[in-house]
Amino acid sequence: MRIVPAGVPREARALFWGRGLRAFGDGYVSLLLPAYLTALGFTGFEVGALTTATLLGSAALTLAVGFVSERFGRRTLLIVATLLMIGTGLGFTLVTDFWPLLAIAFIGTLNPSSGDVSLFLPLEQALLAGAVKDEDRTAAFAGYALVGGLAGAAGALATGAPELLQRLTRVPLDTALQAMFAFYALLGLVTYHLYRRRLPASLDHGRGGPRVPLGPSRRVVLTLAGIFCIDAFAGGLVIQSLLALWLYEHFGLSLAAAGAIFFWSGLLQAMSYPTAALLARRIGLVNTMVFTHLPANGCLAALPFAPGLGVAVVLLFVRAFLSQMDVPTRTSYVMAVVTPPERAAAASITLLPRSLAAAAGPLVAGSLLSMAAFGWALVLAGGLKAAYDLIMLFLFRRHRPPEER
Repeated sequence: MRIVPAGVPREARALFWGRGLRAFGDGYVSLLLPAYLTALGFTGFEVGALTTATLLGSAALTLAVGFVSERFGRRTLLIVATLLMIGTGLGFTLVTDFWPLLAIAFIGTLNPSSGDVSLFLPLEQALLAGAVKDEDRTAAFAGYALVGGLAGAAGALATGAPELLQRLTRVPLDTALQAMFAFYALLGLVTYHLYRRRLPASLDHGRGGPRVPLGPSRRVVLTLAGIFCIDAFAGGLVIQSLLALWLYEHFGLSLAAAGAIFFWSGLLQAMSYPTAALLARRIGLVNTMVFTHLPANGCLAALPFAPGLGVAVVLLFVRAFLSQMDVPTRTSYVMAVVTPPERAAAASITLLPRSLAAAAGPLVAGSLLSMAAFGWALVLAGGLKAAYDLIMLFLFRRHRPPEER
């Protein structure tokens, strides 16, 4: 199995390496963040507020890059984003007070979810879509997501590193956790050098012609953006940091045990991406998005009713394999139904409402978690996600991308 599909040209492959480096950092940061903030003495509501700040900041930056990429160039903005990633890691390493951390979370690149919600995403999506042919586009995004999934799974396994470091060196746990944020900054530094040296400027001036804001595709993009808000808000209720916090409190898991569970979940997610590309060739992008997502949402809603950890882990694993098949297919679909010059703006506009809606979720979930340990947020998320699937199927089942016509 090729991780980087054959249809991806050599000059675009740096995007896959960069995605992998960032996903590795996101994989452990999303799980260590609630543990670190709890160790600093923050309440569940404050953890939710910081998580919300990361998503709100990502939303603002995502909107900005979609409309200034024409002026500054996507490659240049990607390099600036890596500098922001370095600053974020150093900020969480050196600062321990709530309000400064809230500001760093807002302007930084910290990702509390298992997927990518940062300003990197619209820039990389637009560059990758412009570098490949229509018939290779879904496979390219599946490979891109696969790299992120595998690296994120490896990052989740690194969640146990602070406890190991504590035992070997006898440093306090909060110091060991801070070391992991310093390593996040180091990953940002490596990504900076990668994009400067391996991502050619010519890739930014490729197939799409001059970049423009939304024009003929405005209506379909705005409709998709509105529908995506439902899924995003529901996803924010069960964002990986808060799901990990629920597992810590509900089952008393250690960091290492939670890391192992999310490692295998991440591997299953990664394996689902090429499966989604194959399935989309047979039944179409929209059908793949909907008919894999619905059973995953049932597993999510059933999670609080699990009689023990074993059943809960099985539900998590089934959901992990099914729930992310819509990631490469959704991205490919958005890039397919707009004209090439509109791709950067379309990526930003469809990601912006997702980030804003997702930002409200952690605050709600943190409040629900503070009031009751049952997991009402998981039930609510499963129901909302199922509603999103049905709306998507009803509105877009006949709106096919070029390769399906």
